[in-house]
Amino acid sequence: MDIEQLAPDATATYTTFERPGTRSLGRAIKLMRVVASRPQFGWRLSDLAVACDLDRATVHRMLACMVEERLVAQRASDRHYLPGPLMHELGLALPDHAQFQRRAEVTLDAFARRMRGVAVLLLRSGNEYVCSVRQGQLPLTGSVLYPGSRRPLFTTAGGVAILQTLHARQAREILLDNVAQEVARCGTERLAALQRMRERSDHHGFGVNLGDVVPGVHAVASPVRGSDGEAFAALCLLGTPELYGEERLPQLRIELDAAATGLSLEARRLNL
Repeated sequence: MDIEQLAPDATATYTTFERPGTRSLGRAIKLMRVVASRPQFGWRLSDLAVACDLDRATVHRMLACMVEERLVAQRASDRHYLPGPLMHELGLALPDHAQFQRRAEVTLDAFARRMRGVAVLLLRSGNEYVCSVRQGQLPLTGSVLYPGSRRPLFTTAGGVAILQTLHARQAREILLDNVAQEVARCGTERLAALQRMRERSDHHGFGVNLGDVVPGVHAVASPVRGSDGEAFAALCLLGTPELYGEERLPQLRIELDAAATGLSLEARRLNL
């Protein structure tokens, strides 16, 4: 499936499905997801309006309500909007997820040390991923995989590893959404690079990015499966071309699959 060939369909025909009577709720959820995608830097009102495809007045009213309810905070120094404390408090209602997070932090720390790279856990969130854990001290210029960051699935080896587990129709629907997001945000310049990463990953049978998207950063990834057998996350290993060259891919896959299997067993123990 050629990503560049999907671009016209994605931009011309793809629209977010809205159930009857839920338009306001859908808009609010989308706004919350966008705000949460930049937890450190935050968002200006005008940028949020563009990202959510809504007018400024509507977004301003929604944000005012969310700030009052503490779902969103507004930083005094620059007036940027950030995730609020209520987002964290709501997450406390899922103790099993919190326990898995803690176990993953320990597992990824040991894995990153042993592999001398950076280990990252990405959680699937609909058509996107959210970075949950990042461990390892290797400096990597250009990597955007930090806890809380949210991007379309097809933009990283971890997301591609998840897409590889899906039926063709479901994967195509996600790709239509992802391509539309990419074109709206960055234009078509990166589509060829993203296509190369997908083709390389399909050739090797797991997520593989040999500097295709960010020059100088190599990444490999395997899916993490939950109690239902579906991939709800991906374990990624990031490093330099010297550490993770193409000749090391077979061994890297063995190491990745073993670590991902351990995380899958922990997820199933917690009924995730």
